Amino acid sequence: MKTCSVILLLVVFATMMANAQEARRRRSQPVREFRGFPAHDPVMIKQDSVYYLFTTGNGISVASSTDMKNWTRLAPVFSSKPEWITEEIVPGFRGNHLWAPDISFVNGTYYLYYSASAFAKNTSAIGVATNKTLHPSDPDFKWVDHGMVVHSVPNRDFWNAIDPNLIMAGRNEGWLAFGSFWGGLKLVKLSPDLLSLAQPEEWYTIARQPRTFALDDTDPGDGAIEAPFIYRHYQYYYLFVSVDYCCRGLDSTYKILVGRSRNVEGPYVDKDGVLLSRGGGTLVAEGNEDWAAVGHCSAYMFDGKSYLVFHGYDRRDNGRSKLIIREIKWDGSDWPSIDL
Repeated sequence: MKTCSVILLLVVFATMMANAQEARRRRSQPVREFRGFPAHDPVMIKQDSVYYLFTTGNGISVASSTDMKNWTRLAPVFSSKPEWITEEIVPGFRGNHLWAPDISFVNGTYYLYYSASAFAKNTSAIGVATNKTLHPSDPDFKWVDHGMVVHSVPNRDFWNAIDPNLIMAGRNEGWLAFGSFWGGLKLVKLSPDLLSLAQPEEWYTIARQPRTFALDDTDPGDGAIEAPFIYRHYQYYYLFVSVDYCCRGLDSTYKILVGRSRNVEGPYVDKDGVLLSRGGGTLVAEGNEDWAAVGHCSAYMFDGKSYLVFHGYDRRDNGRSKLIIREIKWDGSDWPSIDL
């Protein structure tokens, strides 16, 4: 009987130790946002103590938070379709569903770039709106739309004017990165007011994926790359891109790659020295057992820490698109990574 009691005690002790070890393992894992905040193509900014999130949606969806975890929906940027988006400019555009916003604060003004398009066509255009504040309760809160910045036309342009991102290379030197499929991602210099293209125009191709050129030029093709975001960290500009396919729920294959350059116009190279304009890119994040795919990221520094903000297709919620925020880790050679 005494022997049985000892064995039982040993079993109980071993079980307790195993449970404690599993609890420690779970606590060490990154927080997972299953059934979290719905979001697609997220960008974020902080004003005072409030974080503001802008995403693809009807009139551009907006949300606010004080902790980057609990979000409150706010009124969209546009209550109706901007007047400049006509059938002549963006054929096939319906409703007020605007894509892939980008938010920046430059010289006392907030600049919101956004895109209008018809899916899988380069009948697309990028517009810009400004505001003096993002706090809806502020008397100065008012979005002023300045209309179109750039647009793409089938059979004229071998690029797609969506997924804008503003990067400032100097106090008054603004550049707009954008693009999806076709001939890859573009970078164009903006005028000092950031509302139009600089003259004479200055363009660069900053990233692309291999494409079957036998396809018709009006076909987006199989060079699946989009959503450029350029982030300055010390002496380098880091170009984050998304490759493969979004928007297919559990069948999505999106992933995030990165390259870097000492100059905003490039050339951008990956960790192995391969040009992003030649199909290169170092992997930052891809799908796993929790997320079918992840992509369309933006990057920021808040309170001395770098963060990657992106969306993922949640395997535990039928592939719905959710907001993901992860702190960026930098290795000894200043290459970024995250724990997904």
